[in-house]
Amino acid sequence: MTSHLKKVELHCHLEGAAPPVLTEAQARKYGVDISGELRDGAYVWHDFASFLECYDKVSEVYRTEEDYALLTETYLDELAGINTIYSELIVSPDHGKRIGLGADAYISGVCEGIRRAKAKSGIEARLIVTGERHFGPESVIGAAEYAAKAGNPLITGFNLAGEERMGRVADYIRAFDIARDAGLGLTIHAGEVCGAFSVADALDAVRPARIGHGVRAIEDLDLVKRLADLGTVLEVCPGSNIALRVFPDFASHPLRRLKEAGVQVTISSDDPPFFRTSLEREYALAAEAFGFSDAEIDAMTRTAIEAAFVDEETRKALLSRL
Repeated sequence: MTSHLKKVELHCHLEGAAPPVLTEAQARKYGVDISGELRDGAYVWHDFASFLECYDKVSEVYRTEEDYALLTETYLDELAGINTIYSELIVSPDHGKRIGLGADAYISGVCEGIRRAKAKSGIEARLIVTGERHFGPESVIGAAEYAAKAGNPLITGFNLAGEERMGRVADYIRAFDIARDAGLGLTIHAGEVCGAFSVADALDAVRPARIGHGVRAIEDLDLVKRLADLGTVLEVCPGSNIALRVFPDFASHPLRRLKEAGVQVTISSDDPPFFRTSLEREYALAAEAFGFSDAEIDAMTRTAIEAAFVDEETRKALLSRL
């Protein structure tokens, strides 16, 4: 069991963390029928495309600033309950606009949820603003500009997510330049749906500090060595990778091989209830499915704190808690 270990999460999509019980309550509140997406307390989907559809439908029942405060607080409370000391949540101002709430009210609600959770348990959290590549470069640039201009101390990173098969990372360089100039930490989803070339693309075009997933780098051993040499941190989400059939089972998942090759790896949950997982389960899998010792898991948690998009004072405080 890993319940005694301190935990840190660098890769979790806020709407993707929506607990089914809360989503059911929200659906009742708004009179939305989500029986096609949520049955017997579990989200229902069968492939990557239907997962995205289910995700979007579930997101529809979170509509107001208070809804987002509640969602954020609920998830961070859950994390704090399993000994988590730090969480980075991936958020999309574009989503706030698309649901008619507006980016500012959306972010404001999320920040209120962070404040409430911290007041109760001391859990630290930060926000990574994401651009979604399937909406095109202009949309992603808009997300970067929003993050850069927000002047919000809780917004500390910028990410590129969405449909990995749409365009090359080079199409989105301008957005990363804007985010970098604003002092935001950079991470990119790559090496999940697409192969090793997508990780190489991210390194060539942007050289982010971190890669979201990145696990298919294992298909190119020269690339694995490059990741190790650069010290690029991978935000690995094993349960998600198995659920989405990136790998058929944990025996074939490369988490241990990447770590043994000198790559900096961390453990996260991605969209936990959609993939029938949780950060607690991911840490348990590290021990049970991958055979990592407590000391090795602690080392991955330390890597996560060292790679977190926080100021140095906060980083020191988190390291002292570990």
